[in-house]
Amino acid sequence: MGLVAIACGLIVALGALGASIGIAMVGSKYLESSARQPELIGPLQTKLFLIAGLIDAAFLIGVAIALLFAFVKPFGA
Repeated sequence: MGLVAIACGLIVALGALGASIGIAMVGSKYLESSARQPELIGPLQTKLFLIAGLIDAAFLIGVAIALLFAFVKPFGA
């Protein structure tokens, strides 16, 4: 049980780290491009929220997999 808990913690922690870095990079590029071309703020904002949602969805899939490993034990006892 101890190794499963460590693995679940790593899945969640590394997923959160990757998602936060990804959203930070997307946000910084959005600010950079909207400062360069202010007339494109609307379409860029739509794309920003779409990509941020997809990045966050990947993290939530990782959390679901960690919960699967923690409670269901798909690989036996």
